[in-house]
Amino acid sequence: MLATYWQEFLGLALIHFLAVLAPGPDFAITIRQSVRFGRRAGVFTALGIGAGISVHVLYTLIGVSALMHTTPWLMTAAKFIGGAYLLYLGINFLRSKPASPDALDPDCKPEDAGQSASRSFWIGFMTNATNPKATLFFLAVFTSVVQATTPLSVQALYGLWMCLVNAAWFVLVCLLFSNQQVRQRFTRSGYWVDRGMGVVLVGFALRLLLGSV
Repeated sequence: MLATYWQEFLGLALIHFLAVLAPGPDFAITIRQSVRFGRRAGVFTALGIGAGISVHVLYTLIGVSALMHTTPWLMTAAKFIGGAYLLYLGINFLRSKPASPDALDPDCKPEDAGQSASRSFWIGFMTNATNPKATLFFLAVFTSVVQATTPLSVQALYGLWMCLVNAAWFVLVCLLFSNQQVRQRFTRSGYWVDRGMGVVLVGFALRLLLGSV
């Protein structure tokens, strides 16, 4: 059955991949987590981002995204929730302080920074799941590329593919920025990286919140 929809899948996969490459909150949070807390935290953050896609896939399949599109106040509420979460993260990052002397020790393991795998995963998950632009993306793609006659089981496989691609891409980003040499360069001024990422996230948040007014 999948062979019947391969052209549709290729179109969907290409559009999604180009969207994944575009820098956004997911990219910013992955870099910050990888530089600040190391590879383990970055990988779990990337996995959380991939899992967050499942939220958008689920409500798209059951038709909630179409309802949000036709009900302005629901879309506005989603933008406020997403904007508020990004603002919360951004402000926390802006308050970042210089690393301790131990963190500057070349023999100090990245995991010593102390962020649990579950927290890293949750940060990645919430960053993606609360992003209303992902809602608009899925609504646009599934209404313009995916045919209404495409079975839900096939659409679910499309969604699974998107989750895996998102996770894989941000794991690659994590591997780059958690590289020991790259990380050591960033660690000495890591709190400035945090603050820079904070400015980026606050910027995304303000665009969402002001655009919802």
